[in-house]
Amino acid sequence: MPADYNGRWEMVSNENFEEVMKALDIDFATRKIASHLHQTKVIVQTGDKFETKTLSTFRNYEVNFTVGEEFEEHTKGLDNRKVKTMVTWDGDKLVCVQKGEKENRGWTHWIEGDMLHLEITVLDKVCHQVFKKGQ
Repeated sequence: MPADYNGRWEMVSNENFEEVMKALDIDFATRKIASHLHQTKVIVQTGDKFETKTLSTFRNYEVNFTVGEEFEEHTKGLDNRKVKTMVTWDGDKLVCVQKGEKENRGWTHWIEGDMLHLEITVLDKVCHQVFKKGQ
């Protein structure tokens, strides 16, 4: 049985986010605002089906997926692109590959104790975010 990602997760660290946003061609003003936001992730997992929400005071983003099924994702609220997205399991890690105009784009989620880790990659840039599970 894969890991249980269910819960409300509060951001505790956000390393190199601005560099990833630059790689996505996000404008200066938006980068400055977004790099200072406190994000909350809300994940509802039923087996391989995921409903995910990333919430902040500036912008919210929602994406729902089933592990192993490719879908078209419109990254509205992020960099406003359409990408072909596929999420798979690698042990207890969720690994996402997003195919579009930016190379080496995707993310990996994993849990260590009560911490949810998110590594975001675009081109040669990598951001590492950590979220603590809420009560």
